[in-house]
Amino acid sequence: MRKPYFLGLLGAGLLAFRPAPTPPAEPLKAQAMQDLQAHYADYRQLAQRIWGFAEVGYKETQSSALLQKTLREHGFAVQAGVAGIPTAFVATYGSGQPVIGVLAEYDALPGLAQQAVATKTPIAGQDAGHGCGHNLFGTASVATGLELQKLLKEGKLRGTVKVYGCPAEEGGSGKVYLVRAGLFEGVDAVVHWHPSNNNAAMTGSYIANKSAKFRFHGIAAHAAASPERGRSALDGVEALDNMVNMLREHVPQETRIHYVITSGGKAPNVVPDFAEVYYYVRHPDRAVVQAVFERVTKAAEGAALGTGTAMDYEVIGGTHELLLNETLAHALQTNLEQVGGVTYTPEEMAFGQQIQATLGAAAPLVAQAAEIGPYKPRDGGGSSDVGDVSYVVPTVGLTAATWVPGTPAHSWQAVACSGKEIGTKGMMVAAKTMTLTAIDLFTNPELLTKAKAELRQKVGSYVYKPLLGDRKPALNYRD
Repeated sequence: MRKPYFLGLLGAGLLAFRPAPTPPAEPLKAQAMQDLQAHYADYRQLAQRIWGFAEVGYKETQSSALLQKTLREHGFAVQAGVAGIPTAFVATYGSGQPVIGVLAEYDALPGLAQQAVATKTPIAGQDAGHGCGHNLFGTASVATGLELQKLLKEGKLRGTVKVYGCPAEEGGSGKVYLVRAGLFEGVDAVVHWHPSNNNAAMTGSYIANKSAKFRFHGIAAHAAASPERGRSALDGVEALDNMVNMLREHVPQETRIHYVITSGGKAPNVVPDFAEVYYYVRHPDRAVVQAVFERVTKAAEGAALGTGTAMDYEVIGGTHELLLNETLAHALQTNLEQVGGVTYTPEEMAFGQQIQATLGAAAPLVAQAAEIGPYKPRDGGGSSDVGDVSYVVPTVGLTAATWVPGTPAHSWQAVACSGKEIGTKGMMVAAKTMTLTAIDLFTNPELLTKAKAELRQKVGSYVYKPLLGDRKPALNYRD
């Protein structure tokens, strides 16, 4: 008896059961860009609310709560207070592999409160401001998560998306604690971005960093009537600073050492019995950072000995250099070119020119915000805790022109731009580019395989170890 046709095919192995084919990526990308743009006003409002909160590291209570609420309302399961940090969270949607992570930041910088205008105009009664644009950073990352959630819910993608709420990037090393807590285990790749004055794939490295507060304890006395009875803690700080400034001649050229005296006494006629100085040590190689930091601590011990004071120190933060994943960076570059840059209106062009007039240096054309930088190596001058993430999971990022070309980060001009429409436009470039790159990661297993192989090759035999050791999160480092 002849078998039915379809049974014959089964017997021949031609109708094996298998998952439905993954839809082509390009239609999904077109849909994603349209969806994101359709919610432009919503994301602008979200970013502006966080710009107004302007909360510093580990104190981003309102900012974190707002982002968590937004994600919960769209079906994410949100785990709050992770890694011992009240303002950190992980929001998850979907199931199975691949698992794609998106990093979100939302901390502001102290001393940079500024209105969204082209002249230096502080906000009365406010100290902090978003001088690194993290109000835009967190919002774009949440927007990426929401668009991926929509595609997963519709069955157009398969897998899991995780949005990581990462507090205190500015010196608090928030992501390091998330890595240390194992929150990136099982994640296949991570995408992130950073506000900037240009549009480009990140093709360089953040540099490694270790920071600490050195505290000197002396003896108070009347500075005129009985100075011999005093031991000045401020003398200890100044002796340390002098020795470190001499040390600069004898460290590798790429080393960067910064400090600020955070407490130096209360009155000139009182010998200070307490003083504190906050130090950063940076270098492209984490091993050099460790070595130079140890020399700084020796100088602090010598400063205490020479001034008759006591000294202790607290490590505040520590971050690895960033491992560039070129496999993913090339894919992101293609998506960034597809998205395009930021186009200014005539009014925004005028604002940009006013901002550039305050910079005190030659600046590129304002219209360069619309351009996409070519794929080429770029040296990074700053540090970020995303470096630690890049040692445990393939990581890729971009910069987007949220600020007028030529504007430096950590400036009042950056705060002003982050509160304007031009900031929102750059934010949406980032959201679209990260979403398109994530779609590639969901739909192209070979891309993930190559990215993981590259990470293994670059890490080699190194076993990840946080530079900040086993300390608990420095929740009060901004006090």
